[in-house]
Amino acid sequence: MIGTAGVRQLQVDCIVGIYPHERAAEQPVLLDIEIDYDFAAAAASDNIGDAADYDLLVSSVTQLIKERQFQLIETMAEEAAALLLSRIAAAQTVRLEIRKPAAVPTAQYSFVRLERRRA
Repeated sequence: MIGTAGVRQLQVDCIVGIYPHERAAEQPVLLDIEIDYDFAAAAASDNIGDAADYDLLVSSVTQLIKERQFQLIETMAEEAAALLLSRIAAAQTVRLEIRKPAAVPTAQYSFVRLERRRA
């Protein structure tokens, strides 16, 4: 019984970018995170230990992004996906979209999207 759980529009204020002005002050990034996993154990037990814990998901990704102060959102996405696959045992697939609203003045946002599967 594979299903998808996740969060939308998670805002993390962080240092991100390659230009000096981007390294001087935090700016928001917005994340959509989806995790595919077998819901059978969680549905049977009604226990968070058998599910994708949203608090763990959000706190882990937020801490990574704030601490690493990435230059590229591509690197941010790869490391966040790897972290989620390592911390959420049930996860079979992780999909991420990271948007950077302040990146291009004439666009709503720049973004990267990826999907990673457990090996």
